[in-house]
Parts: sequence; C-alpha cells; structure tokens
Amino acid sequence: MKNSYCFFENRDCKYFPCHKGLKEFNCLFCYCPLYQYEKCPGNPQYMENEHGKLKVCTDCTFPHQPDHYDAIVKLLMKH
Repeated sequence: MKNSYCFFENRDCKYFPCHKGLKEFNCLFCYCPLYQYEKCPGNPQYMENEHGKLKVCTDCTFPHQPDHYDAIVKLLMKH
C-alpha cells in the first residue's frame, strides 16, 4: 500500500515493527485511538495492578492492519 491519508509505514522508526506478523504495517495509529475503550475490535489482554485493571495490547495488531482504517474511524465517530 502507498503512503496516504489512511496508511503510513515508517520503516525508519527505531521500534519498527512494534508487532510481528504483518506484511504491510500501518503506523498511522501508532498509539491506538481505541485504547480508551474496554470493548474494542482488537484482542487486548487485561491484567490487574495496584491501580485496577490495565489494558495490555502487546499482541494486538488491529490498528496496524491497513484494511482496518475505515473501521477505526467509524468507531471513533460513534464516541
């Protein structure tokens, strides 16, 4: 996919790739805009710490898959 308004891949980032297993990696949502939602379409894990429940997205690639741009924007528009 070519860099555009809905896709950006930054191979020069020192953390690239931050998740394994994707051929095309969308860095546009480097910080997941769905992190604040308990029910998101990704596959987060939850762990308890002294402050309560913590969302852990280490194994989630949902926001980095190029074809998920529209789904993410649609979810953000609902909230």
